[in-house]
Amino acid sequence: MNWLKHILLVALLLGTTLSWALAKNPDDVLGVWKNGEGTGMVQIYKKGDKYYGRVVWLKVANNPDGTPRTDVNNPEEKLRKRPLKGLENLRDFVYAGENTWDSGNVYDPKTGNDYSCEMKLIDANTLEVRGFIGVSLFGRTDVWKRQVKKG
Repeated sequence: MNWLKHILLVALLLGTTLSWALAKNPDDVLGVWKNGEGTGMVQIYKKGDKYYGRVVWLKVANNPDGTPRTDVNNPEEKLRKRPLKGLENLRDFVYAGENTWDSGNVYDPKTGNDYSCEMKLIDANTLEVRGFIGVSLFGRTDVWKRQVKKG
């Protein structure tokens, strides 16, 4: 029975150590992430002390006529011709500690809407991205999977 206590203690210590090790570095979010639907990939990068993301891959990159897809749902008519690939859709995130980046915005090209957003690193390869209006309670979470580390 004593060996069982030792095993449980070791498991508890390992779990605690791993949670402390995760995202001690605010830059752990950097890299390329695939969205939950698998339709796009976003590269998260850093400018100054804030974090941003841009679309680097689309499952359907072109329109039926072969031209690159553009931001057709943008409420600003002048922006509807900008390409989706390369579009900066995550803006102004700051590291808040505890594996969380907040105070940012996410742009959804499917709807043309901009939302407040926070991101939380669940493990080294899983990122929860929560867009919301007003308070985080009223929103939607998408789970992204890492494709490339710190890219």
